[in-house]
Amino acid sequence: MELAAQQSELLELLRGLDDRGWRAPTRCGGWDVADVVLHLAQTDDMATASVTGAFADFMTEWGSALGAATSVDDGAARMVDHERGLSGAALLDRWTSGASRLLDALRHVDPSARVRWVAGELSARTLATTRLAETWIHTGDVADAVGRALEPTNRLEHVARLAWRTLPYAFSSAGRSMSGPVAFRLLSPGGSIWDFVPDEPAATTISGPAVELCEVAARRADPSSTSLHGEGPDADAVLELVRTYA
Repeated sequence: MELAAQQSELLELLRGLDDRGWRAPTRCGGWDVADVVLHLAQTDDMATASVTGAFADFMTEWGSALGAATSVDDGAARMVDHERGLSGAALLDRWTSGASRLLDALRHVDPSARVRWVAGELSARTLATTRLAETWIHTGDVADAVGRALEPTNRLEHVARLAWRTLPYAFSSAGRSMSGPVAFRLLSPGGSIWDFVPDEPAATTISGPAVELCEVAARRADPSSTSLHGEGPDADAVLELVRTYA
């Protein structure tokens, strides 16, 4: 499972971190490495609850503890604030045990089964991909904070496909309309081409390195700082709105 491989990459970064490493500031405004890992552990627990049919109970429990959140970001911040202060060793155990539970839950569910998530219902397979995407994003956050360079892998094909498939949701969430179908033509880390093509002729095509598209979708790079380019009426809007998370 690609999620397991991404978790392993993050684990290699976290093993052996000293207190200074855990407290290193990240590109997630106001969060250090410990906060990022805590957030990932919490959202992994949320995903496990989703897969096992306990999502409503999970959200009710957290809602009772924290009160009503004004947005997804506000809810995430409140959850981290609530549990902040764990030691590095405790955080590592918190995340690794939860990550293992999530993998086990995903292995025992029908990939096509519909489960509840923040943005509504989705398939268990899609939920697994969103967890891959978020784990990849935060692996990059940790690597950046501790001065480690990571080589992009072909796991990004799943992240890029998620970004492509959820463009209608991204436009809808922003109150915008798409002029027509969108295609991605991306250069993979290995040098091959990944084509994501709609059933109907594309009105807009985005081209460039897959890793840059994924970084833009993760809100970790501004489109203007990349070599991505688009043709068609929605080119600028796609690069503005594309995302991999709710």
